[in-house]
Amino acid sequence: MTGEIASAAVAAALADWVEWWRRFGPASGNEPKLEHPFGRYVITTFVKGTNMGPYEAARHIPGVSGHELSYTANRHFSLVLLNEAIADLVNAHARLDISQAWGDGTHIDTYLDNLLAETSVRYGKPGGIAYHYISDTYIALFTHFIPCGVWEAVYIIEGLLKNTSEVKPTTVHADTQGQSQPVFALAHLLGFDLMPKIRNWKGLTFYRPSRTTEYVHIDALFGEPGKNTIDWDLIESQFRHLMRVAISVREGAISSSMLLKRLRSGSRKNATYTAFREVGRVIRTVQLLRYLSDAPLRRRVTAATNKVEAFNGFSQWLGFGNRGVIADNDPVEQEKTMNFNALLTNAVFSELSE
Repeated sequence: MTGEIASAAVAAALADWVEWWRRFGPASGNEPKLEHPFGRYVITTFVKGTNMGPYEAARHIPGVSGHELSYTANRHFSLVLLNEAIADLVNAHARLDISQAWGDGTHIDTYLDNLLAETSVRYGKPGGIAYHYISDTYIALFTHFIPCGVWEAVYIIEGLLKNTSEVKPTTVHADTQGQSQPVFALAHLLGFDLMPKIRNWKGLTFYRPSRTTEYVHIDALFGEPGKNTIDWDLIESQFRHLMRVAISVREGAISSSMLLKRLRSGSRKNATYTAFREVGRVIRTVQLLRYLSDAPLRRRVTAATNKVEAFNGFSQWLGFGNRGVIADNDPVEQEKTMNFNALLTNAVFSELSE
């Protein structure tokens, strides 16, 4: 338990400096009536962030009961307040100009009898996905808890738009699922440079700007001449509608994940779908050519994947309680558990980097 105790100590030290604990309190907005709110909130964050049950934790922490820990977590912490505290840590950590971020998920076990539990084809067991948005300084900007069965790429943009910290990434890395054409299109319209990890090259299509376009050295990449060309007339005719949709997503009138789900499941004859797809073909073709011609870019994408895996591994190590299984079946509480874990992981990363 030496490492876990040290993690609690550094989280407390950072709370004293950044004062992220002051974000929490009763839902009424009144001042907390706890005798020592600093200590109670830090202990609660550690207990929930490590996925320990409150009553199990009380056996090892003198001076606090399981009921007190459970009551504090339920009544003084919310998803909104947890995200505000995470933003406080991100802002304090951002001493350098951060321009990159990437999203990736890690499997989290849950009890099967709940709304989010599904058997993951990728991981081969039931549970959910903790989807983190990690900056290039190993700190999480935002966290989702999503079902295994969903298409992870639809959440790439969601967290970036919900990120309330002062760190505003412009370059976004993702895993292979980030290659979707509608995701490329929406990211571009919102001003993000999407740079996913590239796999399965044989299954990807390069699109020509016109039927008559030919290239001297790379023409074979584009397949048979005269085919796989961009429909610029379609993009021009739908451009105003595409921009209205993008503005609606940016302003929160419609969530990016809901839009991308609809585009993915919608009819391919739908004008909105085909326009997003066409823009996505342009952006992805350019990105594929950049990836092929730029060796440093390929190294940066690989480094991004390694940093995500490092964060995921460390956050899972901190979430050692209950054998790594989320015991709560309430989807809101499951997401809160992931945010507690992200808050604790950020606190430890930030203190160790000082």
